[in-house]
Amino acid sequence: MKQKIGFIGLGRMGIPMISRLLEVGYPVTVYNRTPGKETSFADKSISVAFSPEELIKITDVVIVMVSDDQAIRDIFTGQGGLLSPGVSGKVILNMSTVSAQVSKEMAELCRQQGNQYLDAPVSGSVKQVETGTLVVMVGGEEDVFWQVKSIFDPLSKLAIHVGGTGAGNSAKLAVNTLLGIMSQGLAEVVLFAKENGIQSEDLLSIIQNSAMGNTYMKIKGEAILQENYQAAFALKHIAKDLRLAKQSGLNSPLGETVFKTFQEAEAEYGEEDIIAVIKSL
Repeated sequence: MKQKIGFIGLGRMGIPMISRLLEVGYPVTVYNRTPGKETSFADKSISVAFSPEELIKITDVVIVMVSDDQAIRDIFTGQGGLLSPGVSGKVILNMSTVSAQVSKEMAELCRQQGNQYLDAPVSGSVKQVETGTLVVMVGGEEDVFWQVKSIFDPLSKLAIHVGGTGAGNSAKLAVNTLLGIMSQGLAEVVLFAKENGIQSEDLLSIIQNSAMGNTYMKIKGEAILQENYQAAFALKHIAKDLRLAKQSGLNSPLGETVFKTFQEAEAEYGEEDIIAVIKSL
């Protein structure tokens, strides 16, 4: 029998992730801090809990997909939170992009109560969820990872255990630092070429047909050409991730540069896509 899953966080990623789990037969109960989003599943067999405490009591594995460290602390330790007294033997998968430090704090609190915790952030956006091609980076006890590996399978093309608690978070911040560097690099060379009389279409065609061509460059290059900055991955989120990376010790030349660029761009372009950094530059 499939494990009963509780899911917290019905945002852009959470809703399609739940749909994938339902498609392969997992029973899912949801909780969202802002009521109403559960109506997305009105035509599907899904239960709704009214607090994290209620959710964890009636499920085996709880997945958390929220925005930041403070949201994690609220969900775990706030009134009616996941770590309310008397609940043990559960597994909590924190798939949010948060700091390694908050994962270490929550993992220790879980351990004290007899629960298991894995940090399991993902690389990919809504399209990758819908096609089951996310990459999941997991930190925590390896035997717990193998206990829940089947839950990651319908969501991902790769779920990899990378180390102890917080290692998944650190891997995700490394990946997203590279994402910021690639986005800024693409934006800068498009602007440089344009200033020297090269059409953006021609430059992007050259890049895509060279050894540097890849899916990300193609998608973001097309967004630049179409001036389509509707958020697939909002610029405010990469700005947040780079702040976390900086707090974790990021101090390399490119890291410092991309951190500064996205912090400056966030105020005006935070709700737009990451590649809207070209407008700031």
